[in-house]
Amino acid sequence: MRAAIRRARTRTWDRFAASDPGLLRLKAGLRTVGAIVLTLVALALLHTGVTLMVAGAMAAMVATFAIREKEVRGQAITLALGLPVALTAMSLAALLHTQVIAGDTFFVLLIFGAVYARRFGDRGTALGLIGFQVYFVSLFVRATVPTLPELYLTLGIAFACSAVVRFAVVPQTPQRTLGRLREAFRARLAQLLATQLELLDAGPDELDKVLDDLRRHTARLHEAALMIQGLLEEGTRDAAAAGLIQRRVADAEIAAERLGMLILNARSAERADTLTMHLPHAPVPATATPARTEDDATATLRRDLNSLLLLVARGASDDRGTALAHVRNRLLGYRDEDNLPRASSVVQDVFRGVGEAARSVLGLRLALDGPQDESDDTPATTRSREEFDAEDLAIVGAEETEEPEEDRTGLQRPTTRAAFQVAVGSTLAIIGGEFLSSQRWYWAVLTCWVVFLNTASTGEILVKGYRRLVGTVLGVVAGVALAGVVGNHTWTAFALVLLCIFGMWFSAPVSYALMSFFVTAMLGLLYTLLNTYSLSVLVLRIEETALGAACGIIAAMLVLPVHTDRRTDELLGTVLVRLRDVVSAAVEQLSGGPAVDLLGKARDLDTALDELRASTQPLTHPITPLRVRRQTVRYLVALLETSAYHARSLAATAELVPYSKTIAADPRLAGAGRRIAHNIDLIVARVLEETTEGEVESGVSIAAMLDAAGSEALRSGTVTFRVLRHLQRLDEGVVGIARPLDVPVAGPKGGKGGKAA
Repeated sequence: MRAAIRRARTRTWDRFAASDPGLLRLKAGLRTVGAIVLTLVALALLHTGVTLMVAGAMAAMVATFAIREKEVRGQAITLALGLPVALTAMSLAALLHTQVIAGDTFFVLLIFGAVYARRFGDRGTALGLIGFQVYFVSLFVRATVPTLPELYLTLGIAFACSAVVRFAVVPQTPQRTLGRLREAFRARLAQLLATQLELLDAGPDELDKVLDDLRRHTARLHEAALMIQGLLEEGTRDAAAAGLIQRRVADAEIAAERLGMLILNARSAERADTLTMHLPHAPVPATATPARTEDDATATLRRDLNSLLLLVARGASDDRGTALAHVRNRLLGYRDEDNLPRASSVVQDVFRGVGEAARSVLGLRLALDGPQDESDDTPATTRSREEFDAEDLAIVGAEETEEPEEDRTGLQRPTTRAAFQVAVGSTLAIIGGEFLSSQRWYWAVLTCWVVFLNTASTGEILVKGYRRLVGTVLGVVAGVALAGVVGNHTWTAFALVLLCIFGMWFSAPVSYALMSFFVTAMLGLLYTLLNTYSLSVLVLRIEETALGAACGIIAAMLVLPVHTDRRTDELLGTVLVRLRDVVSAAVEQLSGGPAVDLLGKARDLDTALDELRASTQPLTHPITPLRVRRQTVRYLVALLETSAYHARSLAATAELVPYSKTIAADPRLAGAGRRIAHNIDLIVARVLEETTEGEVESGVSIAAMLDAAGSEALRSGTVTFRVLRHLQRLDEGVVGIARPLDVPVAGPKGGKGGKAA
């Protein structure tokens, strides 16, 4: 019974850890709530009034969430600098309390400076945010000069409590965060493998849902991998260790994604298109009989997938002297052709994929946990360890080169442009807000401010404003209900405020509308505490929010506008250039060229693709009236994700060439790489409107180009076969990208086209 409860608790925790990688949202919520609670306790012991307690709670919240630096020392410096910034903002707000024009003018200048300060990195962003938010708090509690001494004390207590919670109660260091992200990666990898096991047995009626789950879990695994890579330099002891972990995480991600594709192929009547794994609601491939009705080989495959899932779910320490080590050895044995069960070629491919996935799990454990017990190793396991040792030496000796950042000055700099836009929008919001309410006009300014945060185009601002308005309307309904429940119970109201704050920060990275809901519900409770609550106040909140969003959109459209089309075209060009760099470098290394940091280039490609995906949200949002265009954008992004997958796989294979006994360089691949790079360059030139000349070449089959069709080297499952298949899919993907972008496509030259597989 206890064992069952323990397993259920472990599964529940794994699901939670997978949904919140590194527990970043949980820690942020706990840190913010903890700082507020400690501040309220300290102020209550000093017998301060409710108004000061509200001001202290809001200041503690700002001092906690504004600081995003990774290193503890940097966090401490920024927090120390934030206090004088907060005191200055509070003082000026109190001094300008009765000077309407001067106060509004300073508020606009403060907003401009806060946004412009983002050009100075995390510290500039944090200090600008603290200055703006504390000035806003002073307006909310109506700070005056006589109340300044008490407000100074309140701010000092709030910042001190924030420091105690940040550095002592809920500490956050890159090392700890990276450790939790590793566990999240393991949990998400286990979720993906469990879904792949469901895919093996899914009937025709279940396949749509299982494929949707497979796409979602694959994307979540990729998200965790990117988050890990973003913390490697600060969270590991040296650059060599960071490079090693990066390689092993990339190996595991690629092996897991490939295994899902192989299982889908085994379930299909014909080889499935890789696009199926990346395009939402893509047509389900024609399926053969469900795996649960097939032969003994499929039963063995089902058992081995469960074994692989067990390897991922169990810790490295469990391998010593247990049957788990023998399970690992058996799965690694599938990398040798002699150990494959009798089955069709596509089913044997899945067994090979299981072996490669088991190898990636072993490599991940070696990178994260160090040397392990080798007493039970089989020859296949020993070979895998030797390959890892050779790769480790190459990784340690490699040096990563950084690309120079784009040089933008003046009004072309995003922070400068955004500062002018938000300043104009805030001016309009102040004027309009005064007509709605001479006392609470600042809600419109706050909305105008927040819709510009983390946005880069007019479309993104429009979508963010829409989401904030929806969340606000729903929050007003909740605020009315909560205010009625709370009544005059002060501490009950504070407890509900804390729950709303936790919900606000826990949901912020997931749903901006949900975060706005919690913010507005919290405001209803705060107004209740300040004895200024009324239904008309919450209705005014909706009006001010709508006004602020409208002012932000108007400013974005009229002041140095960056249209969504222009933004997405720029990012699309960046993605294509980085795709070309990865493919060219990988093919060059596969052709016998010098070794370079291919996985670093692949990481840059993934980062650019994530930025493009985020920038296309206005074009794919349900409120978008252009339905055909929405489908085109989704298709194009799916093609890019598919091409990135094949490029990552090529890069991972190419990095094995210098020290692998099973992979040899082939100079004949260089021609295919040059054609793909040439096609990408033509597409980039058309997207960026640099030239309208030239046609994309729809070349012959890669296998036919090498004149190796039917040879032993091209049998399914071999490394050569995989390389050719990735190149073929990349070639087809680039041609597919050209068509929706209206880039001319020429017919194949030199022979009859075909597919490598």
